[in-house]
Amino acid sequence: MSFSKLGLIPPLLQAIADAGYTVPSPIQSQAIGPLLEGRDLMGISQTGTGKTAAFALPLLQRMHQSPQRPAKGRPRPIRTLVVTPTRELAAQVSESFQTYGSHLRLSCCSIYGGVGMGPQVSALARGVDTVVACPGRLLDLINQGHARLDQVEALVLDEADRMFDMGFLPDLKRIISRLPAKRQNLLFSATMPEAIRSLAESVLRDPVRLSVAPVSSAAETVSQGIFYVNKPNKLPLLQELARNPEIQRCLVFTRTKHGADKVVRKLSKDGVGAAAIHGNKSQGQRQRALEEFRSGKIRILVASDLASRGLDIDEVSHVINFDIPNEPETYVHRIGRTGRAGASGIAWSFCDDEEKKWLRDIEKMINKRLPALELPHLPAASEVPTSGSNQTPAAKGPAGRPPRRQGQGQGQNESQRDGQRRRQPRAGRNRR
Repeated sequence: MSFSKLGLIPPLLQAIADAGYTVPSPIQSQAIGPLLEGRDLMGISQTGTGKTAAFALPLLQRMHQSPQRPAKGRPRPIRTLVVTPTRELAAQVSESFQTYGSHLRLSCCSIYGGVGMGPQVSALARGVDTVVACPGRLLDLINQGHARLDQVEALVLDEADRMFDMGFLPDLKRIISRLPAKRQNLLFSATMPEAIRSLAESVLRDPVRLSVAPVSSAAETVSQGIFYVNKPNKLPLLQELARNPEIQRCLVFTRTKHGADKVVRKLSKDGVGAAAIHGNKSQGQRQRALEEFRSGKIRILVASDLASRGLDIDEVSHVINFDIPNEPETYVHRIGRTGRAGASGIAWSFCDDEEKKWLRDIEKMINKRLPALELPHLPAASEVPTSGSNQTPAAKGPAGRPPRRQGQGQGQNESQRDGQRRRQPRAGRNRR
């Protein structure tokens, strides 16, 4: 099926062609028609499935086909509100609306914390058709009288489960209470915990239900493997792998912000171009790191799980889990940064002894035993692990060549700070 068969108007088809897209993804082909009809929708969709275009295109068309004149002396009202959990996702979704609406006379702005309010207040004062916002900053602007939601025609809750994880559910309910009762509602989530299911039932009216690439499915285009390595050897292993020229654009995930900074310092000292992105970085620092990574100025971006969902970065050749996540869904989101849009990708994970219990949870969820990979030569490499290790025969080394030395090391105990998942901060401390 082509986009022209989905009932989209010529200006949108032109914008799609300008962006280089020719064939809609499964969620686009299933969602665009019902959304053009004004239906509510609940989408269970893994990141990277094309859901932004699935909702942006029909919402842009509906606004274009039913123009609204503002009251005399008042700015254009907000007609579409998209709520996202992170600043990066808000900026990305806003950019998508601008790209797809490039041949329409519709405006869009993003609203999030970490930057000055001035430009956001000015945009709202001029009038804007679509607002893409993080909950905390949006509520601040509402309470200060800069944003009104009484004429919103469509609400999109994107990455709803992530917003719940980050403590935004009370903020979401306050935002929804400001909206008119008659509106179109869309909710997208990779998982459906009970709190989000309850929210969906209270917000959605007779929704179309779509499920595309459920979170328990890791991308078939991603080659996955495990390096069994004790904790002190994780950094030397990463340094060794980073010397491989086949690693062209690599995302490295750590469990903590401190760990991400430590990895970047070590790689930079070794002459490897790397930068970190996490919640302690300013918005400017985060944006600069993303731009350098996208442009190829640096090959390695080290991230906390802030970046595991919602970021659209083309041609990521490798994902490395420096730390095994303690939630199996997070593993799927992380490795989903590579192998996108049918391309192939490689995902490697470093597993020490304490992390094996989390690895077993991951393998159970994806219904797949991940192969053990041979370690390259490392200083003081440990012996092959005994009980509890993955007994899958070792695969080829990182570049497909036999390694210089094999060793699968048992891990050592991690500190309380780095080895255990921290509690999510309250919503008030997590405003984006």
